[in-house]
Amino acid sequence: MASPRFDLPTIESDTRPFWDAVREGKLLLRSCNRCGAVHYYPRPFCPSCWSEDVTWVEASGRGTVYTYSTVYRNDLPPFNEQLPYVVAIVELEEGPRMMTRLVDTDGVELAVGMPVIADFTALTDDVSIVVFRPA
Repeated sequence: MASPRFDLPTIESDTRPFWDAVREGKLLLRSCNRCGAVHYYPRPFCPSCWSEDVTWVEASGRGTVYTYSTVYRNDLPPFNEQLPYVVAIVELEEGPRMMTRLVDTDGVELAVGMPVIADFTALTDDVSIVVFRPA
């Protein structure tokens, strides 16, 4: 019997457009037609004004590192096979902050405020995730 996958997201009907876009190499955010707020993580209402009048918008994929940490210990597969790795909160150009991984950071001086760009990593044939790399 295969081990459970701890790295796969739970895809629900409200978030399926997001995950389908990620699989195609696009980052979608939700934008409120009532107050104009752009938000992440995807949800069917605006967390600023509670309006359900929200639409999908494609993000630029650009952002800056808000904070980060290098992970040296993780017992859960497949993360334990990828040590060390860098997790970060990236402030997107559009405003929201997103928890993610930073990739291609070997030899790069990591810093808060560092510009980054979105990239996409396939976990399975059907599921990809958003990661960021130095811009």
